[in-house]
Amino acid sequence: MFPNWQYHLLKLASRIVCLMPYPAVLLLGSLLGRLYYRIAGRQRRRALAQIQECLKLSPKEAERIIRRLFINVGRMFMEVMYIPALKRETIKRYVTIENRHYLTDALAQGKGVVFLTAHIGNWEWLGAALAMDGFPMTSVIKRQPNEQYTRILNEYRRLAGIEIFARGSTELVGAAKALKQGKILGFLADQDGGRDGVFAEFLGKMASTPKGAAVFAKRFGAPVVPTFIVRRPEGGHRIIVHAPLYYRDTGNEQADVANLTIRMNRVIEETIRQHPDEWLWFQKRWNTKVETLFPTTSTMAGEAV
Repeated sequence: MFPNWQYHLLKLASRIVCLMPYPAVLLLGSLLGRLYYRIAGRQRRRALAQIQECLKLSPKEAERIIRRLFINVGRMFMEVMYIPALKRETIKRYVTIENRHYLTDALAQGKGVVFLTAHIGNWEWLGAALAMDGFPMTSVIKRQPNEQYTRILNEYRRLAGIEIFARGSTELVGAAKALKQGKILGFLADQDGGRDGVFAEFLGKMASTPKGAAVFAKRFGAPVVPTFIVRRPEGGHRIIVHAPLYYRDTGNEQADVANLTIRMNRVIEETIRQHPDEWLWFQKRWNTKVETLFPTTSTMAGEAV
């Protein structure tokens, strides 16, 4: 009877959240995250198992980190609801940008920028803060299982000034045009890449990695600028921009794409190791099993560095 009720409920919640002071938003998010930790048993168990295996932690240490992760997820949800309250002047109170010159210098090359990030920290505020700071942000997004949640996310992304393109659609033509126009094209590159991904080591385990960022960097000669956002102890966020990576053309396209993808993986891995409570450990990152699909691919990818 009311097909869009979830969207309208989220919009109402967002309006209420936008009336709150930012510290209250964080406090409410922390409480929501603690509740999420208790009720999301399947995700909690997957996160605990994966972080123990990858980082070789004790059960007690793993539980401490994953509990903080869930609290951060709750904070992120509330911060997303708070996006309409953000303005260019106000977001600077909450977000600082480190090594901005890497991004501005890469843009100055005139070939566009492949913007590499991951599900670390509040990645929605990452794009919003840069767009509000004047950077020409565009992003390739994966639709959420819940279309109404996708709708509100895209609405708030556009509100912040981000141009959106859907993965696996004709909109990718627009994404290519954005790079040609010298814009920044964002990729979240830490999810399972499926059968078409590059199989390489990620946090000590073989995983399929999406190769879209590497393919766009190759096709347009664009620098890849890894950039992540992490929380500050006093509240708010730090955006950390890393030195650009470049596609190395040796004449072997498959190996060259794998090489760049593996180098991108390593930057993401290092950030996760430095901020383990900021990454979504309950993702099905290792869902595609390389051994059962391509028995020799893992070795080839591992050597293409």
